[in-house]
Amino acid sequence: MKHWWKILSVVIILMVIVFGMTVPLKTGVLSVSPASTKAGETIQLAIEGYNSHYKTDEGKVKAWLKTGEDYLLEGQVQSLSENTATASFTFPEYLPSTLHIVEFTLLMDSPTDGYSIFPAAVMVNQSEVDSIAAAQAWQQVELSNLHEIAHMTFPYRSVLEETIRSTFFHVPLWFGMMIIFAIAAYQSFRYTRNGEVIHDHKAVAYTQVGTIFGLLGLATGAIWAKYTWGAYWSFDIKQNMSAIAILIYLAYFVLRGSFEDEEKKARVSASYNIFAFSTLIPLLFVIPRLMDSLHPGNGGNPGLGGEDLDNTMRMVFYPAIIGWTLLGGWMAQLSYRIMAVQEKMYE
Repeated sequence: MKHWWKILSVVIILMVIVFGMTVPLKTGVLSVSPASTKAGETIQLAIEGYNSHYKTDEGKVKAWLKTGEDYLLEGQVQSLSENTATASFTFPEYLPSTLHIVEFTLLMDSPTDGYSIFPAAVMVNQSEVDSIAAAQAWQQVELSNLHEIAHMTFPYRSVLEETIRSTFFHVPLWFGMMIIFAIAAYQSFRYTRNGEVIHDHKAVAYTQVGTIFGLLGLATGAIWAKYTWGAYWSFDIKQNMSAIAILIYLAYFVLRGSFEDEEKKARVSASYNIFAFSTLIPLLFVIPRLMDSLHPGNGGNPGLGGEDLDNTMRMVFYPAIIGWTLLGGWMAQLSYRIMAVQEKMYE
């Protein structure tokens, strides 16, 4: 079957759209208040859940505050509704830390929802530090037998929430763009070696598709940034470098349009295309890592790991890269075939 990969690209992208948009997120915690208290006091936390079933599991919902090496404090939970609950915690006089302000993470667990985590839920202040008294009041406990969700779900992230689904579109577009630009640079290199026009046509076609993918990547990234960072464009270093990279490739087409001689046009643009691809590495992967950045994977922010991309998401994410790349190849093939037909018509 000659065109199997074209069919595969469509099937994969349809699968990505269906699974990416319909698979539910895990239960999470939207907010916890109050956010601070003092050692020796009792605090009642108001917990707002996401996609939760606190009322359904009334009497079975458990909550802990955790700090350090598995030091746990269990609370008394009262379910108010499916998405709201309270949890009361009584802190000992001394905390298991030499710090005066200690950060506690909230863990919730129930049969229907499984377990969820809310980092830095409560800051607890202790006026004095007493390691001996703290060791007597606290025990290191390793949680076990937490409930696991059997059905397919995507991870809940307190900052991303439902926008985590953009991972299947925004990120694979950039991966596909890099692969397609690499093919374009290879075709330009082949043209510089043998001067065959077909390689120039292929280089142009792949560069066109790569630029389209890059522009779509910028657009989807800007929309995602609006919901997570509060603005479409915050002049983050990754945004700026990505925009510069796309401008470099747009200049490729301006350069081609400035020559009338076809051979000179192809020769100069081939050299420029190789140069343009070489700029992608420092612009997209080196400079953003050397500076502070809001973007995951840059400036110390983790990306593509842990809860950002769990095994369930990988089942959709990696096929998405393949699907978008194959679709890009199909688009490029159509483009350089059109160019070949036009050239024959002119002849």
